[in-house]
Amino acid sequence: MYLADDHKILACRGSKDVYLVPKMANRHGLIAGATGTGKTVTLKILAESFSEMGVPVFMADIKGDVSGMCKAGVMSEGFQKRLDKLGVKDFKLDGFPVRFFDVYGKKGHPVRTTISEMGPDLLSRLLELNATQSGVMNIIFKIADDRGLLLLDLKDLRSMVQFVGDNASEFKTNYGNVSGQTVGTIQRALLKLEQQGGDIFFGEPALDIKDWFAVAEDGRGYINILHCVELFQSPLLYSTFLLWMLSDLYDMLPEAGDLDKPKMVFFFDEAHLIFKDAPKSLLDKIEQIVRLIRSKGVGVYFITQQPSDIPDTVLSQLGNKFQHALRAYTPKDQKGIKAAAQSFRANKDLDTVAVLQELGTGEVLVSVLDEDGVPTVVERAFVMPPRTYLGAVEDNLRNQIIASSPLYSKYTDMIDRESAYEILTAKAQQDNEEAELKKEMASEKTASKKAAAAPKEAPSMFDKLLSKTSTRVENKIADVIVRSIFNCLKK
Repeated sequence: MYLADDHKILACRGSKDVYLVPKMANRHGLIAGATGTGKTVTLKILAESFSEMGVPVFMADIKGDVSGMCKAGVMSEGFQKRLDKLGVKDFKLDGFPVRFFDVYGKKGHPVRTTISEMGPDLLSRLLELNATQSGVMNIIFKIADDRGLLLLDLKDLRSMVQFVGDNASEFKTNYGNVSGQTVGTIQRALLKLEQQGGDIFFGEPALDIKDWFAVAEDGRGYINILHCVELFQSPLLYSTFLLWMLSDLYDMLPEAGDLDKPKMVFFFDEAHLIFKDAPKSLLDKIEQIVRLIRSKGVGVYFITQQPSDIPDTVLSQLGNKFQHALRAYTPKDQKGIKAAAQSFRANKDLDTVAVLQELGTGEVLVSVLDEDGVPTVVERAFVMPPRTYLGAVEDNLRNQIIASSPLYSKYTDMIDRESAYEILTAKAQQDNEEAELKKEMASEKTASKKAAAAPKEAPSMFDKLLSKTSTRVENKIADVIVRSIFNCLKK
């Protein structure tokens, strides 16, 4: 609907139309603004347009209201007025091909990864470990790798942590010191993660991100929606999952060079959580991925309230910007508004600082990259209205879409194959049995030695008398027998 003949996306309309150039869409983007200013509608418009040009999309559904993209919107009087105001003709409401995912497996296909795929660095962030504890986590992974022990789920990691802790003296020379206190801290953190649903998230079959690159039969890209209403209650798990996904995607994809359109576009809502309390090493990795993943044909769009929520090194990589209204209640807010205004290419006809505080719902300050990759001057414009349903989809339709997907049979049932937990449990049982056997043998040997070393008791007077009596009786019997035999022979 909003695609021009050359597939440019009509994103906004103001004094002039604002088009997003497909070949510049992988130069990433930012959708920012205060709560209730229309950020969700902006990302839906972009997602619909990418899907229509055959580009698969991923988006996180924080509030549950993005799920309605699977069905057509509803026309209303207010909606029609918006269409008339923007001069939109021949508008058609429509639903888009959607696949639902959910870490907890309740509102979509289960999303899992393995402990090994997550890796020690992201896992340490998820467990909120300090530098020393993170070092021990790296040691644990290294030992598991050297011994061929698969780390698939949480019980694998818990067993491995205990194994390394119990045998710390054995590993000290080759791997480094592992203190009992650090092992205890990691075990407590793993228990906390398990209570937050980590036992569901880690396991097999692990998510194959290639499944998110699917295109529907009608040629439109699938919109992959991750239900995050429950996941978002654990912000650290949510943000670490997004980081893992971006990192895995970066490692998986080959270099693609300059493409006419992206291979895939990701929308990360509540993006500030990704960067919150992240150590410098992790921030450097995020910056590297964002900077280089565009050459693999992937566009990343961060959705947040303040542009300042994004580190400057990452913000500078975001070429397409949609800035909704900002509120200035404090001096810090006022400073943020000035910084946001200065991030745009200036327009002599616009006072961006003033406009940022008076924008209405669905209105933005927008600047995108042109055909040559140069940012356009900032414009004040209205975001185009979406074609899909504004709100959450009903459960029966959601369940129908999930059940009819070819991914249903692939991800529904969890698999628990032999890995570190089973191997270490069997080894511990064998070691216990051998220890019990050695203990029993040692006990029997000790008893035998004691018996052999014990002094013999002196016979009592009764025993002596009985012995003498027995001897005399035996001698008389023997004498009688001999005499009888002799007399028989003599006859």
